[in-house]
Amino acid sequence: MDLLYETRRSRRPASPSTSPAFPGRPIGRPDGRDRAFSPRVARRPFALADASSAAARHHVNTTTQLHSPSPSNDVHPGPHTQPHAGEPRPTPRARDGMSAPPPRASASPAASKLHATAAPPFLAAGRGRDALVFAAGVAAAVLVLLGSSASVVLAPAGTSTSNLLVASPIPGPDDPPRTFYDDPDLSYSVPVDGHRRLTGWDAKRASWLRSRGLLLRRSPEKVVMISGSQPEPCHGDAGDHLLLRFLKNKLDYCRLHGIKLLYNRDFLHPAMTSYWAKIPIVRAAMVAHPDAEWIWWVDSDAVFTDMDFSLPLSTRYRDYNFVAYGVSKDMERKSWLAINAGVFAVRNCQWSLDFLDEWAQMGPAFPEAHARWGKVFKKELADKDSDVACDQSALVYMLLSNRDRLLGKEKAFVETEYFFMGWWGEIVGRLDGVAARYDAVERRRSSPELRRRHAEREHVLYAAARNAAVRGAVPGPPGGWRTGWRRPLITHFTGCQPCSGGRNPTYTKESCDVGMRRALLFADDQVLRAYGFRHAGPLNDSVLPRPFDYPAADN
Repeated sequence: MDLLYETRRSRRPASPSTSPAFPGRPIGRPDGRDRAFSPRVARRPFALADASSAAARHHVNTTTQLHSPSPSNDVHPGPHTQPHAGEPRPTPRARDGMSAPPPRASASPAASKLHATAAPPFLAAGRGRDALVFAAGVAAAVLVLLGSSASVVLAPAGTSTSNLLVASPIPGPDDPPRTFYDDPDLSYSVPVDGHRRLTGWDAKRASWLRSRGLLLRRSPEKVVMISGSQPEPCHGDAGDHLLLRFLKNKLDYCRLHGIKLLYNRDFLHPAMTSYWAKIPIVRAAMVAHPDAEWIWWVDSDAVFTDMDFSLPLSTRYRDYNFVAYGVSKDMERKSWLAINAGVFAVRNCQWSLDFLDEWAQMGPAFPEAHARWGKVFKKELADKDSDVACDQSALVYMLLSNRDRLLGKEKAFVETEYFFMGWWGEIVGRLDGVAARYDAVERRRSSPELRRRHAEREHVLYAAARNAAVRGAVPGPPGGWRTGWRRPLITHFTGCQPCSGGRNPTYTKESCDVGMRRALLFADDQVLRAYGFRHAGPLNDSVLPRPFDYPAADN
């Protein structure tokens, strides 16, 4: 018989356990004071046969617990599962027509109550009551803090204690207070065909924000971006594939900047299709997202080519309600191309709702007015050779014919100092030079922090550091411009019409296709760096691992 060493507890004279928080105070327990015992190494004979028997016994007991609803009544003792002396013998189960032994006498009510309040198995037995009392106090305090607006769910017995309390401050369908959503006359649509104009929106929105505890938590200002395409498949070659890549580009930008993206493919008014479809969805989004301060519309064929740039909503545009891109010299000529309607940001307020409603009244939802406005635009706007009233000519006419009423603080702002929306024809040929200048800044030995690998969630911090490093080293304003080499915020492929295939004859198919691929890959490289890859070339869809410390001078 081999001799093995076993660690076990050997009883010593009892001594009460004391509280570490209150020296000298004994820790109580339901069935008396805790007794502290110190372990020691004891030497006793242990047969190898006993070890194999114990292992077999452990296997049987484990299997029984896994497959039997009642372990005490489902163990069939076999030749290798006989208990040692002093151990309780398993109760045989009823089988082969034999009745099982009568059950043990039920415990007393006091004992049952004591068992029901026993400490969880991971707590020391003597500290179970203290832990339960403490947990109950914490739960009561949380309930008081949450108030009546919180919903509390208690987990059933046997579940993880981390799920004992789930609190949600968001009111449910049956909870007060009532909001503007409960008004049966509320309309998400433009005020036509019997739909009422939405009034008092600022007060209604503020009341909703206050009821959700969001009125004072609006920094940074929340943005919802909207883009979309037609309901039916594209007719142009590879049109659906290109729309998918354009969508992926917007998803990347929104993910990096914490922006929600809504992609719409429905005409929310049957008459307002094509380029007029943006107004109904923008208006509906303002009502559906009262927590959003800005709604940002971006055409489907626009590409974000600077993943680092964030709109200066709380600084440059703080005092305005509508922002669009324009060209100063074309505005002076009152050209219908002076202001682009493909990208704009609108504040979620009553002024903006009224502005959108006025804009929509020039559209096809009002057939007679639409035809009349088409003739007015052709006469009043330079370069307009058609009497069809499009959304852009309507926007230009509204803003330039009503400068005092619509342009200025707390009104509209036309951005003319960076590529809030840049025309692709003056951008794509310069992207290689832009990339080379940014690489040169990161390659400098004084900029190792820009080459440091980091998690994607830290993108905004590294973007700010990169913008600070290129300021002064790379000419041009943030967001890009014609005379500099900063990355353009948005490159808009107006006239290429990748989905419909109705390309403007001024542009060749090759120039549009190559330009779109170059802009998309240029943007993708900025995203892939967080994943350790880069494209093999400016027009190469293959990717290569991004070397460590790239693009340092020795790479």
